Amino acid sequence: MDEVRIQALYRELLIAIGEDPDREGLRDTPRRAAAFWRDFLNYRPGRIDTTFRHEPAGEQFVQVSGISTWSLCEHHLLPIHLLVNIAYLPAGAVLGLSKLIRVTELAARRLQIQERIVEQVADELQKITGSDDIAVVAAGHHLCMSMRGTRAQGTRTLTRSLRGRFLQDPRLVSALGAGP
Repeated sequence: MDEVRIQALYRELLIAIGEDPDREGLRDTPRRAAAFWRDFLNYRPGRIDTTFRHEPAGEQFVQVSGISTWSLCEHHLLPIHLLVNIAYLPAGAVLGLSKLIRVTELAARRLQIQERIVEQVADELQKITGSDDIAVVAAGHHLCMSMRGTRAQGTRTLTRSLRGRFLQDPRLVSALGAGP
């Protein structure tokens, strides 16, 4: 990432919108904006594959709800706030709970669309857990919808990726609830 160039571009943007980039309130804005891009896009999740052997005695699934994350709309470069629910049926092992959050952040911390985020989270969890039975549900508040265009305040976009038994068993889907 070329932070010096990003700073110069933000300075030019301020000039282009009629602002004085040398005034007190804006003097450090290009540097801060470049630092934001660096920090947001260079997310390093650490280990995401810590599992623990577990053979459930009966039918059981693991669910973590209300994972709050941010992404950036690749069409408008505006924020998307997501609340994500993840569930899976263990296939001989369970994933450390914090890893579900890390996998979600790994998918979200880039220029994205919501539909791709839920697919990438589901793909990664399928690979790590060895389970084909994965559900990822995201409810998104897109600032590109609420700040521009239709200015649709309070709308939420719901996206689901259901795999394996979550596609076939309506009881599992109903246990997930309607969304985050």
